[in-house]
This record gives sequence, C-alpha cells and structure tokens, in this order.
Amino acid sequence: MQLTSTEFANGATIPTLYTCDGQNVSPPLDWTGVPAEARYLALFVEDPDAPGGTFVHWALFDIDPSTPGLGAGSVPPGVRGAVAYRGPCPPKGSKKDPHHYEFRLYALKERLPVGEQPSASDVRRAIAASHPLAEGRLVGRYGR
Repeated sequence: MQLTSTEFANGATIPTLYTCDGQNVSPPLDWTGVPAEARYLALFVEDPDAPGGTFVHWALFDIDPSTPGLGAGSVPPGVRGAVAYRGPCPPKGSKKDPHHYEFRLYALKERLPVGEQPSASDVRRAIAASHPLAEGRLVGRYGR
C-alpha cells in the first residue's frame, strides 16, 4: 500500500499547522493499493525519537477499507481510536532534532479483537497478532 499526504512528502517537514505549535489538527492522508481481501484498516502515528521511548501520537482502527483517506482534522464515522491525534511536539533543544514521525497504515483481514476502550498497546499487539495483509508508511519530520 502507498500512504501519502498532500501536505508533506515522505521524509519532508510536517507543516506547523499540524503540530502543537499550530492548530494541532491531523494532516490529510491518502492511500492506495489496499488489498481486495482487507476488511479493516488501522493507522498509527508514532515518534521513535521521543526522549522516553516511542510515543504514540495517534491510533485509529476499524477504518473501512473502501475509504481512500482522511481529510485534515477529520475521522469518518465508525472509526474507533485508542489515542486521539496529538500533533508533533518535540521538546525544545531535543538531542534528536528534528524528530521523525512514522505514519503506518495496516490492512487487516478481520476486526481487531480489542475491548471498548483499548490502549494503544492493546491495539498494537492485536495488529501484530492479526498478521496484516499489507502496510503503508509515510515519515514526516518536525523540530522546534
């Protein structure tokens, strides 16, 4: 699968609008190449450069695979989330500057077996156990 944004290219800087220094809304995302056998999609946004270890900025699941993407600051009805969007916000003076933000989209064969209010870790484990059909990845950078 291919995961893209009209606001930044893979490896490029995420515009301030989508960060804690801007309006802190999620950027628009588009995807193509979802396998025909996919029944659900899941999306994770993580900062592996965070001082305390990988930080989850957004975790969505139960996304309809016929959905071609997400508009800026929006989530379609029926999509569930373990973590609401928190835009890039690396500490000022961070040793790793800029931080890298990994957007990962997973194509899944079945609905994730998680409870009503799962943690990001619960969702991550369920994704791994489900053996995703495909994965799309987009990396953005942001520094302060």
